[in-house]
Amino acid sequence: MLVSERYALPILRPLAACARARGHEVRWLASDAMAAHLANDEIRLRSPRALRAFAPEAVFATVNRIPPFFPGVQVQLFHGLNLHKRDPREGQFRIQDLFDLYCSHGPATTGPLQALASQHGHFTVVETGWPKLDTLFAGPDEASAALRAAARGRAVVMFASTFNEPLSQARASLPVLRELVARGDRYWLLTLHPMSPPELRAEFQALAGANAVFLEAEQMADMLHAADVLVCDTSSVVEEFALLGKPVVTLRHRRPQAFMHDLDSADSLDDALRDVLADPQARRAQVDAYAAQVHPSRDGAASDRVLAAVEQVLDGRLRAQRRRWAPWWRRWWRARKLWREILPG
Repeated sequence: MLVSERYALPILRPLAACARARGHEVRWLASDAMAAHLANDEIRLRSPRALRAFAPEAVFATVNRIPPFFPGVQVQLFHGLNLHKRDPREGQFRIQDLFDLYCSHGPATTGPLQALASQHGHFTVVETGWPKLDTLFAGPDEASAALRAAARGRAVVMFASTFNEPLSQARASLPVLRELVARGDRYWLLTLHPMSPPELRAEFQALAGANAVFLEAEQMADMLHAADVLVCDTSSVVEEFALLGKPVVTLRHRRPQAFMHDLDSADSLDDALRDVLADPQARRAQVDAYAAQVHPSRDGAASDRVLAAVEQVLDGRLRAQRRRWAPWWRRWWRARKLWREILPG
């Protein structure tokens, strides 16, 4: 399990748990900074020698680049559901000759990736669903119930934002959020992308109190279950929330969809929330139609399907048209920084 950013943990942990339940050994590749967030039973490989000794049959990644000389099958899981955050050539559909298996989430990604697989010929695509959502589809738990209890009967509003400055509306929304949180008629669940600037995170954390709480990405599923409505920009959190059939208010989304209540400015956020909370089912048909394209499976078994797909690659039942190949220097250049970070020994 390759962890170069904190957002990878809630994606990879359900997969790791599933792998251990099936009798597999699991090890983690992480930078020093990310290793601080690993649990005691999440064993880290620190050096190329340790990696060779472990001899993994598969390496799972959520980032776009992976060191090219890892043993085993290189598996791409993706770090988000959002199809509209970037130009397709820069996002999920950018092929860099580094992966053997792409695990897609739903028709919206499966079709384009299969077309690219036919074109390039050196990787395969299986629609598995996203392991991160196994936790979400397991349903509410005590932690999400505690968040709702803290609201003391008030409507629960979640605010989330991407870190990418051209797309992030967190900084621009902060003055309005301060006013709405201070007013106290709603309870706010606040979170930012782990890669957001530290000073911005500090400003959002300062909003916590009787009317708001700031939570980290590892608690995303709890927030999604507890919230009545999401306020967000062009972040994959929008898609995750929509999978629960709940209303979404977006701020200057890069490509607004029919189910979104998109705003040009946070200045009109209060009115938008009032309207949405008064009729949360107003766009439910559009929400469901979009969710069916992004991630139709709701059984919480994406991790099982990912592992089954890898097993099919390993035993030859699932094969690409030809072997993956690219000039060694190009593949090394793309991933040399990550290699040094995750295997410092």
